[in-house]
Parts: sequence; structure tokens; C-alpha cells
Amino acid sequence: MPPSFRYEREHPEPAVGVDEAGRGPLAGPVVAAAVILDRRRVPHGIDDSKKLCAVARESLYGRITRVAGWGVGIVDVEEIDRLNIYHATMLAMSRAVDALGVEPGMVLVDGNALPKWRHPARAIVSGDALCRSIAAASIVAKVTRDRMMIEHDATYPGYGWRQNKGYGTAEHREALGRLGITPLHRRSFRPVAQLCLAL
Repeated sequence: MPPSFRYEREHPEPAVGVDEAGRGPLAGPVVAAAVILDRRRVPHGIDDSKKLCAVARESLYGRITRVAGWGVGIVDVEEIDRLNIYHATMLAMSRAVDALGVEPGMVLVDGNALPKWRHPARAIVSGDALCRSIAAASIVAKVTRDRMMIEHDATYPGYGWRQNKGYGTAEHREALGRLGITPLHRRSFRPVAQLCLAL
């Protein structure tokens, strides 16, 4: 079953869906998106971004951002290392909702934790598979971050970021050992931290 508007209907409008991309990688930012869908103009095919191929995500990103209200929050590597990835993710979500420029009736967040903010909010486990606004946010966050990592791949070639988007694949780990650490690597993450200690 594709995600539905069940959760949006249970709360005051506007209902905002929020999701993030990039909690687990060894390199690059964490990105969150907040989306308000117009239920009269919903692009067909919205689903959890993990269930979609890159071409489908790109197509849906364009269609979502043309007809929906949306905002993006980005937390860079320095902030991730200073705050830790949990708090960095919460900050990215807060920035994404702030970027909407609209006071939400309810914020629907993927997962089991909520940022400490003034907004009424509800955490939904597997929300990207259940709630259409969260699924739309998952697509916007994923495509935004993927595009950033593809650009960074040109600046720091050899790590395979165009393909692995900064995740700790065998190719990426091998390149870390061979090429060393870049400014975009998360020094608070164990494989990178261990390499820092070895230098």
C-alpha cells in the first residue's frame, strides 16, 4: 500500500511532513525536508524514497517542488561533529520547518523522536511508508542531499561519492585509507575517527 493522507486528516491544517537523509554516511551533511502537499494537486507515485529508483525520485522531486510548499534544512559536517548526529538531525528538521515560512497546524515527523520546538508535532515510526507528506519530504531530502554529494564528488574525486553518496561502502573505506580524510568527512564517526588516530 502506498502512503496515504490518513495522518494529515487527523490533524489541523496545514499538516507538514518532515524526513531526513544522511544520518548514516561517513561524509557530507545531514539534510531534512519539510513538505506541505496540496491535496488537490498531488503528484502521482509519491512513496518512501528508499523504494524508488534515482530516476523516479528526480522526477517526483521536480513535480513535488512545483506544486507543494517545501523547505530544506542542512547541517554541515562541522556541526555534526560538534553536536553528534542525533542532535544534528533534529536541528536539520527544525531548519526545514522554519524554511517553510508557514506556521504548521501539525508537523508529522518520520521516526520516534521529535525536535524540541514550539510546533505541535507527532512522530510516526516508518512514517515515510505510511504518510504521504512524510514520503514527499523523504524524496525532497534525498534528492537534495544526493545532488550535493555528486557535486562534492567532483571536488574530492576517488571516494565514489557519485555512487555511494558518502556512505561507508567498501570502495569508500578503501579510498579513505589510500587518499586520507577530506574536510567533508565526519571525524566523530568511528571509521574516520580511527583513521584520524592512526595519522
